[in-house]
Amino acid sequence: MSFSVNRRRSLWWGVSLAVILSGLAAMAFSWASLGSPLRLGLDFIGGTRLQLELACSATGTCSQPIDIDAVRQILNEQGLGNSSLQVVDQYGLSIRTTPLNVDRRTRLTDALTQRIGNFDPQKTQIETVGPTLGEEILRSGLLALLVSFVGITVYLTLRFQFDYACFALVALVHDVLVTTGVFAILGLVAGVEIDSLFIVALLTIIGFSVNDTVVIYDRVRETLKLNPDLDIKEVVDQAVVQTLGRSINTTLTTLLPLMTIFIFGGDTLRYFALALIIGFTTGAYSSIFIASTLLAWWRDRQPPRPAANTLETTPTP
Repeated sequence: MSFSVNRRRSLWWGVSLAVILSGLAAMAFSWASLGSPLRLGLDFIGGTRLQLELACSATGTCSQPIDIDAVRQILNEQGLGNSSLQVVDQYGLSIRTTPLNVDRRTRLTDALTQRIGNFDPQKTQIETVGPTLGEEILRSGLLALLVSFVGITVYLTLRFQFDYACFALVALVHDVLVTTGVFAILGLVAGVEIDSLFIVALLTIIGFSVNDTVVIYDRVRETLKLNPDLDIKEVVDQAVVQTLGRSINTTLTTLLPLMTIFIFGGDTLRYFALALIIGFTTGAYSSIFIASTLLAWWRDRQPPRPAANTLETTPTP
């Protein structure tokens, strides 16, 4: 066979272990410096939301759309560079930032007025977002992750066997750890924050990853039924080779629109798309190189099942 996934399984496991350990180290450092394993966004820690709209009809300042780079520069000058920024309908502005008192809000709106233009006071909204809702979203998201893990384990146990389900679960945890670890590193290096969309991305990654794993396991089961005496490593290699093209094509066709969203989707969706890109790529990797090789490793170490005894009856003289 030209390609054997089991022949170099130590390499695949080593690569995954190195990436996971790097992510865990970043989470530990983030916990020590920020108080959480990831840099949490305003969805989880609360803050101030400002919604502004240019007073087009009164001042004629809407000759051109709002320059988002100019707004970002103003926020940096005000010490608010990590704020979430979105231009709404070309002439509206939505800013989510850390909690601001009256003086800081006034300085910010004055700076925006001087550089961007006059805003319509009737359409200006300023509100403070407390962390209570964010904590509830975080708890609900973590609970959803746990329920999905349990549900997938039960489903795979019923459809296949318990060891299949265990190693599929290991692959899912692998995907979640890699994705969160990368974002922990990005949070330390580039100040990337996670929001409620990150939980949605993790749930989506789990569903995508388990689908690839089920396809490979299904082919392993079919091959074992047809050739029960075949070595498990050879069975797994055959299953991976037979499904490799499908896995690669599915992943690539999914990544193409995500890359488009990452490049052109704006700040709101950029890191959501990035989480999916990392998770989907990792999910395909774990299905091919982790879940399959772990199953072969485990089955190879199990004692052979005893053959069915055939009772011979001796005729009575």
